[in-house]
Amino acid sequence: MAILVWVTMGIALWHFTVFLPDRFWQGIVGAFVGSVIGAIVVGAIFLAIDGQSVGNTTIVTALSAIPGVALGLAVVWLLGSREPHYD
Repeated sequence: MAILVWVTMGIALWHFTVFLPDRFWQGIVGAFVGSVIGAIVVGAIFLAIDGQSVGNTTIVTALSAIPGVALGLAVVWLLGSREPHYD
């Protein structure tokens, strides 16, 4: 259940990338992939540190995905900002 929560949080926060300039690597799809993968990776790290199982979900499980989404989006943004843009 925790993975479902992380993916849902990643998708929910990904929707706010519409307010940012499109400098993501591979566009909005790259932002989607970055936010979901970032949420899963950092959420799993938080869960491992906390010592809980993947079946346990709390509010901390949902909130632990937020830094992962931000990190994932930042990585995809940095990769995309290095490419030339023809605006």
